[in-house]
Amino acid sequence: MVYHETSGEEQLASVIESGRLLFAGQCDFIAAANNMKALPPVTLPEICFAGRSNVGKSSLVNGLTGRRMLARTSQTPGRTRQLIFFNLADRLQLVDLPGYGYASAPKADIKAWTTLTRKYLAGRPSLQRVFLLIDSRRGIGPTDHEIMALLDETAVSWAVVITKADKQKSEALAKVCRDTQTKISKYVAAYPELFVTSSEDGTGIEALRAHLTGFALPKNGHNPALR
Repeated sequence: MVYHETSGEEQLASVIESGRLLFAGQCDFIAAANNMKALPPVTLPEICFAGRSNVGKSSLVNGLTGRRMLARTSQTPGRTRQLIFFNLADRLQLVDLPGYGYASAPKADIKAWTTLTRKYLAGRPSLQRVFLLIDSRRGIGPTDHEIMALLDETAVSWAVVITKADKQKSEALAKVCRDTQTKISKYVAAYPELFVTSSEDGTGIEALRAHLTGFALPKNGHNPALR
């Protein structure tokens, strides 16, 4: 038998290919929940996307899956008021959370979907990690810090995804990333690395797919903890 040591480049290529294959698989809308009773059953590991209104959550979901119309995007901030669930190849569940920080909606609606989001983040046993989206043009704001603190309090692992990287020049983008890295270092539940992405030109999509694949069930596998 000939032993062949896999190089770092080969390992990286393999992980990226695994991510490509997972997100090229079947991805179906399964539920839109506006209350905790409407959440789908706990059957698969879940990762969710959170962030301010109009930060690009739906666009990121569409970019990851290569389907332009899977998650509905809107030019009107605050339009998504439900938790939207997608089944990815029976291996991972993707959740698009309602945007926060939109003040022009009716106060009763804001309270309802904010309460739902907080309950979901604090009490969903299948939730593996929250991906908190930050617009590269705005950086972290007060409402983002509120969510970060909530995730720390509930011991939910979370990571920052910088969106709309194509809208910034390289120097400005680097500054936003440095500032963001400094701020998240103060939170114990934060994943230490940033994911810098653009749904428009594909920046960082391969790397994020590869990372997300680590939360998925093995192909044709199962997770006894979620039975």
